[in-house]
Amino acid sequence: MKGQHSRERVVIVHTAGTAAEAMVIRSLLESAGIRTLESVSSDPFPLNEPHEGFHGAEIRVPESEADEARRVISEHLDASAGKRKE
Repeated sequence: MKGQHSRERVVIVHTAGTAAEAMVIRSLLESAGIRTLESVSSDPFPLNEPHEGFHGAEIRVPESEADEARRVISEHLDASAGKRKE
């Protein structure tokens, strides 16, 4: 099954505003069984907050898992927005 994903098209399902948000979303997807594909970075300290010119971190998944990934992300963002309103 692993080889099937290697030739599959990759799509962007979310663009995180911060590196921390990207980590949370990737972890959330991974825990739901959805493989995320990291962007190649030369940053030796990827957990640090990005520099001033940061334009967002793209969350990428295999195309066959994109709909489920978007659903999981949407549920998470809705739940987070609800917590902020309380």
